[in-house]
Amino acid sequence: MRILLIEDDTILGESLKEYLESQDVEVRWISDDRYVDVDALGSFDVIVLDLMLKFGSGEDILKEIRDRGISTPVLILTAKSSIKDKEICFELGADDYLTKPFNPKELLLRLKALVRRQQPSHIIDINGAIVDTQSMLVKREGKEYKLSKKAWELLLLLIKHRGKVLRTETILSSVWEDKPVGSEVVRAYIKELRKVLPKGSIETHKGIGYRLK
Repeated sequence: MRILLIEDDTILGESLKEYLESQDVEVRWISDDRYVDVDALGSFDVIVLDLMLKFGSGEDILKEIRDRGISTPVLILTAKSSIKDKEICFELGADDYLTKPFNPKELLLRLKALVRRQQPSHIIDINGAIVDTQSMLVKREGKEYKLSKKAWELLLLLIKHRGKVLRTETILSSVWEDKPVGSEVVRAYIKELRKVLPKGSIETHKGIGYRLK
């Protein structure tokens, strides 16, 4: 599970990061909301978002996430406890809402529940090619294909966002994280995927990214 935590309280942020990592959760913590790159948020399994930030509001970030078509689940973690505040966030597209103070164990349980709802079936049909996410195999026309680790991670990311254009920057930040690679690497792995998937399964949107049909 890969979580993005947007929280400006350094004491809370540090303690949450430490606790979640002790539970085998990968956490990226942003304490300064000026450094939130909305285009890269689709690479996380869940976004945990505070509302009262130093330089902006969580509501504005949530609105921008949904306006950009990013479907990543968002859990609001805030001291705002009124029904009106909750109503605003749910109308903007929040998936869950937890008020401070809270039990970290409850946060973890809610995160796991959100991820379970997002997980695809382990058998996925892509235009006649059968992708088995448990055995990490692609089966097509009676043949089995094994992919390289990075190609497999890229395929799973495309499946997660199937039907939507996935920006090249999002792919790089998710699959290659902080490694100094460029768009030419993405093109090479897209080429590898096209060799095993039916023709036309992956669309190129020039200058933007790729879409799995």
